[in-house]
Amino acid sequence: MIPSRRALLTGAGASLIAAPLTAQDRNALPLSLNGAWRQGGYAFGRTAPRALIFVDGEALTTASAAGLFVIGFDRDAAASVQIEARAGNRSARRTLDIAPYAFPSTTVNGLPPSTVEPSDPALLARIQREIAVKTEGFASRIDADDFKDGFIWPLESYRVSSAWGAQRILNGTPARPHYGIDLAAPQGSVIRAPADGRIAFVRPGMHFEGGLTLIDHGQGLITCYLHQSQLDVQQGQRVRRGDPLGRVGMTGRATGPHLCWRMKWRDRNLDPSLMVGGRAPETLA
Repeated sequence: MIPSRRALLTGAGASLIAAPLTAQDRNALPLSLNGAWRQGGYAFGRTAPRALIFVDGEALTTASAAGLFVIGFDRDAAASVQIEARAGNRSARRTLDIAPYAFPSTTVNGLPPSTVEPSDPALLARIQREIAVKTEGFASRIDADDFKDGFIWPLESYRVSSAWGAQRILNGTPARPHYGIDLAAPQGSVIRAPADGRIAFVRPGMHFEGGLTLIDHGQGLITCYLHQSQLDVQQGQRVRRGDPLGRVGMTGRATGPHLCWRMKWRDRNLDPSLMVGGRAPETLA
């Protein structure tokens, strides 16, 4: 079952007026935005090439050579966010209203205790080592705008078995929110790259994630593919939309075959399904 496609919220464009340009007009950068402006969502932008992009006053990314950029809103994003583009002495600023979202609660029972509340010193040391190598993968920052054409679903046939952002109760114990969308599918189903990018990390046998792959789509936008039974790519490899990444499995912390699909923009967790069908602005406002 494929969920209904979410509507995209489009940023307002500047109106053209037949009047002399003021000094402020001459210093204004063009800036177009669209996306899903809600908690867990995102904004795609187009502005001057290589403009510096500020989010709530903090410089966080740089537009590509084509002027494209992406911004993410995490699960607990505030009610509004200010996005500013600067290039030389020119700038443009927009304030976006971020819609709240009522995240569900999910209960998962039957997990091995070591995957819920690990206590063995050797296992804890292993988990810390895995955190360190994953952190290196998430730190990947390729100079690209491979997100510009949006995303497709990474599986052809699936059932959403756990929604993104759900508060999880594991073996009766409240846990951190689930920052992935679980797509149940038959064991061995082919997982495909939903957008172009470069493999930033790939490793089998992770304690929690099992077979894990990370793809860098540019500017710190990373997608993650967990619990794979087979990995068909190598670190550093360039992939195109639709290329096979691996196979659905139930490795790591899993009770059945599924793909946990995740997305991060820098340190913010996003709902990857919201980018399905989206595209960066094609024109400047």
